[in-house]
Amino acid sequence: MDITTLFKLSYGLYVVSSKKGDKNNGQIVNTVMQVTAEPVKILICINKDNLTYQYIKESRVFSISILEQNTPMQFIGHFGFKSGRDIDKFKDIDHKIGQTGTPIVTSNTLGYLECEVVGELDAGTHVAFVGKLTDAQTLQAGEPLTYAYYHEVKNGKASKNAPTYIKNDKKPIKEGKKMKLYKCIICGYIYNPETGDPDNGIDPGTAFEELPDDWVCPVCGADKDSFEEA
Repeated sequence: MDITTLFKLSYGLYVVSSKKGDKNNGQIVNTVMQVTAEPVKILICINKDNLTYQYIKESRVFSISILEQNTPMQFIGHFGFKSGRDIDKFKDIDHKIGQTGTPIVTSNTLGYLECEVVGELDAGTHVAFVGKLTDAQTLQAGEPLTYAYYHEVKNGKASKNAPTYIKNDKKPIKEGKKMKLYKCIICGYIYNPETGDPDNGIDPGTAFEELPDDWVCPVCGADKDSFEEA
């Protein structure tokens, strides 16, 4: 079986948020789809280990922020590779409170959907929540961020709790005398000197050893000490 065939499935990239009392939390999600038209119902898929799952399970409400294509990798890493158990993910992040009281991320957002849970399906490690749409607003024009663009252009990785996570123990192929690749041991991001990190001012052709001491992983924010040769 060729498990990489799953890479051909199409996904977007979103921030799904919810609440528990006066606490807010959100995470990156790639499994979001409309399942009915009248009334509009939206399906999302959340890992049971995630804090956002607990919040949705209790509050029965959630929001979906549709990310724009140029969303910075550190923003994605903030919601995708850090836990709300350790930090307040909404601190210093532009957001609003929706009609149901759930938080809605507005930074890097083309538009948002707000839903009340009307059903759920236990899928083992994950739960698929079905929400009835209660509000929807467009915030700006632009191209939505797709999962393919995140992987192929931004060189992003799936977190271990994502439905689409596939463990890859293979090392990148290095040819000739190309500069060494380095891998973040926290999130799996590969720093490739040939492409650099333009979003953070690192020009193509910059060797890992030449990166500033304060440079951090553009996906999860880990420091240089968290990288090893790939």
